[in-house]
Amino acid sequence: MSDRNIDRKRPELGATPFRQFILKVHSRCNLSCRYCYVYTMADQRWRHRPPVISREAVDATAARIAEHARAHALDHVAVILHGGEPLLAGRARLRYAVESVRAAVRDATGGATSTRFSLQTNGTLLTREFLELFDDLGVRIGVSLDGGAAAHDRARRTAHGGSHARVLRGLAALTGPSFRHLFGGLLCVIDLEQDPVAAYEALLAHAPPGIDLLFPHATWVDAPAGPPGAYARWLVPVFDRWFGADVRPVRIRLFEEMINVLLGGASAVEGVGTTPAGIIVVQTDGHIEQSDTLGVAYEAAADLGLDVFHDEFDAALRHPATLVRQLGAAGVPGECAPCRWAQVCGGGLYPHRYGADGGFDHRSVYCADLDALYGHIRSALVGRLSELGGAPVH
Repeated sequence: MSDRNIDRKRPELGATPFRQFILKVHSRCNLSCRYCYVYTMADQRWRHRPPVISREAVDATAARIAEHARAHALDHVAVILHGGEPLLAGRARLRYAVESVRAAVRDATGGATSTRFSLQTNGTLLTREFLELFDDLGVRIGVSLDGGAAAHDRARRTAHGGSHARVLRGLAALTGPSFRHLFGGLLCVIDLEQDPVAAYEALLAHAPPGIDLLFPHATWVDAPAGPPGAYARWLVPVFDRWFGADVRPVRIRLFEEMINVLLGGASAVEGVGTTPAGIIVVQTDGHIEQSDTLGVAYEAAADLGLDVFHDEFDAALRHPATLVRQLGAAGVPGECAPCRWAQVCGGGLYPHRYGADGGFDHRSVYCADLDALYGHIRSALVGRLSELGGAPVH
């Protein structure tokens, strides 16, 4: 493993157990998205991994998750079925994965640990047959949709053109009366060419329970498409429309977590606040890795040199590359220290801090956007709380 995974801060603190396990059930995809961090950026190891996870790797992963849950007396764990495109694994392999993990955790903990399953899909292969399977297994479904048709088809393409129409067919099946209870929400990557309010309204048209608005992955080496501040200027009108509504029609995780930390609370997502990283990834070959979004930085940036056949998840917890991401406030990049948002922002998403020196001890490449967005949200909160005579904002 390259020593670039380890920053200058050497932790000696205890680690927070993993509660979210991303299980890569398929390593290929039927779309070619222009911003995909798996296939278009620095880490190309997917080419050498098996396309679909084996039953042996599933069983070993299940045993390791159960072992971790028992060792740390976890009341619940979350397993996200992921890819590539996870539906390419097929119904039989997906059923096997869910049932194997659930049984292993139940047997190891005597039922004391609940296991929650979700799946993130591009939606193009979502059929009634898949939905019946997920209904039977209790798997919630998130769908990637980049707003309106034109923007979506610019970014998320098949070999024969845009994928928007196929995604809408999958969403229609998911959001019908039989399966809407499985709908976890929509994931949308910001496209500066798309009108932000129009994008928001296109997402709202599907009445999702939640929306994730994501910055395209970028680093100080591979810069974002837009200039500093452009992404904040895109997000602010969406925030104003959402925050100004008498009754908010949907949860937008980015905004909610920023509000949480500005009000003195903790964040439930990486990239906002200083909450220790609690996610670990298992690849189709059984390798245990950090978040694969680190692949935007350099080849094997997420690699820990571990796998589920030989190593427990506690070995990943003890790894310096994990510990450095669990330092909390002490892990804020040095150059962020003078910033007014240092403790609420935390320096931004870890992969977005990667710099030309080969390390991550830098402010986010989206620093200007985060500064403007935190400032705007804080002003909105101050105004609203002053009307209500509420608590101060950090």
